[in-house]
Amino acid sequence: MKITWLGHASFRIEIADQVLLIDPWLTGNPMLTETQHPQAVTGATHILLTHAHFDHIADTPTLAKDLDIPVVGQYDLMGYLERKNGIKVVGFNKGGTVQLGNVSVTMVNAVHSSTMSPDGELMAAGSECGFMISGEGHTIYVSGDTDVMADMAIFNDLHHPDIGILAAGGHFTMDMKRAGYAAAKFFDFKTIIPCHYRTFPILEQSADVLAAAVPNAQVIEPQVLHAIEI
Repeated sequence: MKITWLGHASFRIEIADQVLLIDPWLTGNPMLTETQHPQAVTGATHILLTHAHFDHIADTPTLAKDLDIPVVGQYDLMGYLERKNGIKVVGFNKGGTVQLGNVSVTMVNAVHSSTMSPDGELMAAGSECGFMISGEGHTIYVSGDTDVMADMAIFNDLHHPDIGILAAGGHFTMDMKRAGYAAAKFFDFKTIIPCHYRTFPILEQSADVLAAAVPNAQVIEPQVLHAIEI
């Protein structure tokens, strides 16, 4: 398995027979240069979206068309993207599981918001979510943009994720202290990868506080396009 950070909350996950792009924000992402875009997306089989904010969805319609791959996510948002852009989608909802080749993906709750402004007017666009991604004997919890939730205890009881990709930059999501609390209180992660941080000065720049909260887990501060092999 390879987990590759594309900056901000975007990831490329190579797992079993799938190459999943999670919230791929390429255009305008200050952490990913234009020359790095092909390396980030080549060979992708699916795009997974946690919600509709621009820093998660902006490149999705173009990528889905150019790569000829489906977008996977919350039913209402997928319906809108399919009608508006003519792309292939897999729509499901919280508590549901879809099978992508040899990888299973379960949608779980998140606490955030999900809006877009396609015509200059703010509109609701489905609802925010996270994912449990299982394959190769591992389960990855992709938190999506969220705060701490008591639901996380249920997620751990049902899915036993050993890898956590946690939004932890603060201001818009959990900060490192809250993410550390969530990881220590609700989960038994072996590996934790923080995200949604370092992109802008307003976000947290270090995961030291998170690492201190979970001494029994390996907290890996990712580097853009440097694959983490598990």
